[in-house]
Amino acid sequence: MSEKILFVDDDKNILSSLKRQYHKKFQVYVSAEPHKALEIVNNSGPFAVVIADMRMPELDGVQFLSKVMEIAPDTVRVILTGQADMESAIASVNEGHIFRFLTKPCPPEEMDKVLDDCIRQYTLIKSERELLQGTLRGSINVLSDILSLTNPEAFGRASRIKRTTKKMAQYFQVKGLWKYDLAAMLSQIGCVTLPQQTMQKLYHGEQLDQEEKQIYNMHPSVAQNLLQHIPRLEKVGEMILYQEKNFDGSGFPNDQVSGSDIPLGGRILKVALDYDLYEAREVEKAYILSEMKHKKGVYDPKVLLALETILGKEAHYVIKHLPIKELDPGMIFGQEVKTKNDILLVAKGQEVSEAILLRLRNFYQNYGIQEPIKMYVSP
Repeated sequence: MSEKILFVDDDKNILSSLKRQYHKKFQVYVSAEPHKALEIVNNSGPFAVVIADMRMPELDGVQFLSKVMEIAPDTVRVILTGQADMESAIASVNEGHIFRFLTKPCPPEEMDKVLDDCIRQYTLIKSERELLQGTLRGSINVLSDILSLTNPEAFGRASRIKRTTKKMAQYFQVKGLWKYDLAAMLSQIGCVTLPQQTMQKLYHGEQLDQEEKQIYNMHPSVAQNLLQHIPRLEKVGEMILYQEKNFDGSGFPNDQVSGSDIPLGGRILKVALDYDLYEAREVEKAYILSEMKHKKGVYDPKVLLALETILGKEAHYVIKHLPIKELDPGMIFGQEVKTKNDILLVAKGQEVSEAILLRLRNFYQNYGIQEPIKMYVSP
């Protein structure tokens, strides 16, 4: 299918001419009003190219294309300008808002050449993004698989806090929510160096010996070292590095960073992880919040407020004891799931996914699973 192109100009005669000229080669959209054109970009995209006139009512071409960049950063942007607007058009190109500018009147052969250049640029951007996303997704899947095989307890913990972390990040209306999602998923990847019994002691509130404490304190930096070699995960690694840092600056890592200078992702992970430890010990939600609020200097009060807000919604889950065949995606495991010969398959607190269902059904048929299973179900 041909690429989509949007022309924006307050001269409807020009728009009609451009549509006739290019409708056989592209999917052509036109708009005489910048605000309506933004709706088109938002609702009918993705667009390979958007070409806008410099002088338009409501928004000028540079302002309009800057908004297009916010909505659709991959779209290639071109501006049509007269000689009087040349200086501002050149400035917009230098600032990165615009890929090309064309002077009016624009000969058809020049427009053809620029459109060909734009399509090539858009194809290059898409290819690089797909390659990067594929690499990123593959790397994350490998790391998660390694953790699930070497330390199921740590993997279960990461799966549990992912849901809480995401809701708290949404509470703060952060940009780049995917980074917080990944930070939760990979927060325990450094635990590949930890014996599983150490994680079990931690979850059950047992005292770690000095050597175990030392190894455990290193796991965030181990994770950051693993992630710093993967493109675009630098910020994710930084969040994970500060997941054990107290709001007053104490804790790991031992540096001068404190308060709001600690990455928000690190502050959110700190609250989510500690809350998970309380839950693993089957402490009541109201008591958990009270305890965490009384630990002065440990948590960011704003993040605790976010946790309290989202817990109010989670309180509506009802408990059911269900057989494997009645489990559905979105339910939450209220207990560990084990085979009849006591092999741990799923940690308490994980959310049911299609992949987990498939795994459980396979084990159920071949080895048997202890049923019924305690589940949290949203009404």
